[in-house]
Amino acid sequence: MFLWFAGVSFAFVWLVFRSPALDYRLVMLGAVLPLGEVVLGGPRLAHTLVASVALLAVVMLATQRRRLVRRRWISLPIGMLMHLVLDGIWTNAAVFWWPFLGVGFDAAGLPELDRSPAVIALLELAGLGALVWCWHTFGFADRDRRELFVRTGHLSRDLVS
Repeated sequence: MFLWFAGVSFAFVWLVFRSPALDYRLVMLGAVLPLGEVVLGGPRLAHTLVASVALLAVVMLATQRRRLVRRRWISLPIGMLMHLVLDGIWTNAAVFWWPFLGVGFDAAGLPELDRSPAVIALLELAGLGALVWCWHTFGFADRDRRELFVRTGHLSRDLVS
């Protein structure tokens, strides 16, 4: 379910913030980061609201008076919050609200993998569609725009009008 989280988070964050200066590479990284918990056998800390909010607080505190650094690194917790939205983890209150409803994690599998293969395939296609939309919307066919994105994670400023 990699494309679902990477593509849809990229598109949604653009549609909400309309900021060409966010680092959209870090948004996508934050959105797929909780998938790493598959090696732990189920959702753990990265699937909790506390982890995303704590990371946001760390970024805000560590980047005081450094606006450009903040603008880059705030993208990571935004991506992690997007993951929580896109995988529907709030339906598992014990994980989402950890540690407020208990400190243990149950043995449930990742919500991303609890779906049928057909649903997973449809979500991956939607993520691919979101990435194709981003490619066209942000003009990544143009080499300069593409290089700017790869180098900085930023989008061309002429997109905001």
